[in-house]
Amino acid sequence: MPLIHWLDEQFHILSVIWLLPITFMFHDFEEILTVEKWLNKNRETVKTHLPVFIIKRVEKRLYINTLKFAKDVLWVFIVITTSTVLFVFFSFNYFYLICLIIFFGHVFTHVGQSIYLKRYTPGVITSIFIVLPYSTYAFYRLLKADLVQSYQLFLCLLLLILAAALLIGFLARKKA
Repeated sequence: MPLIHWLDEQFHILSVIWLLPITFMFHDFEEILTVEKWLNKNRETVKTHLPVFIIKRVEKRLYINTLKFAKDVLWVFIVITTSTVLFVFFSFNYFYLICLIIFFGHVFTHVGQSIYLKRYTPGVITSIFIVLPYSTYAFYRLLKADLVQSYQLFLCLLLLILAAALLIGFLARKKA
């Protein structure tokens, strides 16, 4: 029996949906436990790899401590959990899909950072071994169960691209 069919038999679709906040926390535990020490050790290396205009935008984040980072993670966890509750109890899936798409895309930021800096970066291990398999499987199961349609994924992706473009435009304008 192929692994995908075995997984389908083991996990009810509601379990797959509820795994989003759980996998998020596993991923962010790696970041919470490593970010401050990693930044203290690698801050100057990061600065030498970034263009000056980016350093000006992120410099404060290069001095974040574990407590502040954990507080930021709490707010993201609340958003992800709220999106999950809205999906499970009210069948409102757009907010959940946006969170899942961002979570999936976040994998590639971690991998890209590690490749660019040629070293471990906080979150890369769980991104590869937990977030990527989970989010890929979640998309598959949501589509298979007809809880999500491909046009909804496309619409959410377009909305995220538009929001990112507006944010980048706002930040670029703020710089001038």
